Amino acid sequence: MRKDKDCIDVNESATIGECESFSTGGPPTTPAGLRILRVPVTLAERVVNTSIVANINFPEPVLEIKDIKKRVKVVQCRLLTPGIPATSDDLFPAIDLQLFLKGFVRKNIQYATPCPDSSDSCVSSDIRSLTVDIPWECVTTIPASDFVSPFTPPQLPILNTRDEFDFFRTQDLGKGFPEKDQLLSSDLSQFHQVSTQFYNQLPFCELISSRIVEFDEAVDREPLPNHGPFEEGTFTRIVEKIFLQFVVKVMQNQQVRVRAD
Repeated sequence: MRKDKDCIDVNESATIGECESFSTGGPPTTPAGLRILRVPVTLAERVVNTSIVANINFPEPVLEIKDIKKRVKVVQCRLLTPGIPATSDDLFPAIDLQLFLKGFVRKNIQYATPCPDSSDSCVSSDIRSLTVDIPWECVTTIPASDFVSPFTPPQLPILNTRDEFDFFRTQDLGKGFPEKDQLLSSDLSQFHQVSTQFYNQLPFCELISSRIVEFDEAVDREPLPNHGPFEEGTFTRIVEKIFLQFVVKVMQNQQVRVRAD
């Protein structure tokens, strides 16, 4: 006897029939007048400066660095907005806000590592590469006056509410109390609550541009062994100092009024 009930019965058809469709004549046109759209609104554009110091260790001796390719990666860009009650008259107050930023500078370092058969007149080497992520993290304040315009400040999140309520109940006190006396209170065996949740629009960011100024310096350079050319040497560790500057755009989905002509 077959016990699996999930297999397809070959006696039943599994084909899909053809559906009829026809043109709607194109999308409807809206009459002229004011419209309310939900679109991304630019809150602010900020030029952020930060500095980084890092030690980079190579897995093998480095004769010289041939090239370094860099890429800025932002993994966190969060505008910290306080909540306000739903009864507030102004959901767009002009206040200073903090922007938390976190990310990495990805570096691909191409370098030459010497072969063991160097002589006093020449050095042969292999080309290798090392890819590292250098972390950075900072927080910057966006003053209320630095938002793009007084008409596009961030909309602050509305606070959720949770309220309890009870019903009056009269209960007999039982043995040991006068018959006319009663317990006047709420019912502990029941729980009643009204809760409201608001699903607010979270500000987000776009990375516009970046600029990196770096200074890399070897700290353990030693001459080549086996009588290599006197000016040649190798190192395995560099200390790098980076000045990082990037432009970030802070945005939020908001409802705006536009005119449809």
